[in-house]
Amino acid sequence: MDTSTLTRGSRAGRRKAAPTIEGAARAGLTARGVIYLLVGMLALQIAFGGSGKQADQGGALQEVAGKPFGAVVLWALGVGLTGMALWRLSEAVFGAAGPDGRKGKKRLASAARAVFYGFVAYSVLSFAAGAGGSGSSDGKSRDVTAEAMDLPAGQWLVGVAGVVILCAGVWMVVQAARRTYRKHMRLGGTSHRVRRTVDVTGVAGGVARGLVFAVAGGFAVRAAWDYEADKAKGMDDTLRSFTETPVGPWLLVFIAVGLMLFGVFSFAMARWRRV
Repeated sequence: MDTSTLTRGSRAGRRKAAPTIEGAARAGLTARGVIYLLVGMLALQIAFGGSGKQADQGGALQEVAGKPFGAVVLWALGVGLTGMALWRLSEAVFGAAGPDGRKGKKRLASAARAVFYGFVAYSVLSFAAGAGGSGSSDGKSRDVTAEAMDLPAGQWLVGVAGVVILCAGVWMVVQAARRTYRKHMRLGGTSHRVRRTVDVTGVAGGVARGLVFAVAGGFAVRAAWDYEADKAKGMDDTLRSFTETPVGPWLLVFIAVGLMLFGVFSFAMARWRRV
């Protein structure tokens, strides 16, 4: 079978699955938006000394669980994130939207995202089912780092992983600042106010999210360098570390607001993203 036949088959398969894929993608982006919005709110409370809750996915899920109809919302978030994983998997199999969506590099990136969101969805669904699948990100980071360091060449493995996360964070910051998200959006028929809102939330939210990833990666590199797993930090400890800068809690305020804006940006993506 030649390459052109495979390409036609891939396109035909994507067209048949398009309605399901689109629904899954939009549900996933919405669920992601809810979680980032809640994490940002928890981080903002920490900045002003008003919260003992974890500013991470686990803390966000606990916040949801304590509200009326919380169990229903938790299941909806888990299903939505499963949709996100399936969408990214479909991009790896059939190719993503856009002229370069079928390139090997794009497919590989989509496969990595599918695995990531698959784990996130499993964690949320486990929490919804009462299995305690979404504990503290800090404890998980230390446990995973300690286990990795016990492997042959584990110190190097943790260091490389930290560098990858750090570089991913820097890449997120650069991509947000360059507004590369615009090529994925259908904003042609929208008002100037909508486009302006998308830009504000996309840039500020993307920069804040990227900084959190970059700093977390830096902590992983430090843990590997010092051979001390306890120096690895999850999202909560990473966010709290921003209060230890010379500007005090105000940097965390900026990051917290940015994460909330990224949540709003995810809602905009759910509405206008090309899928």
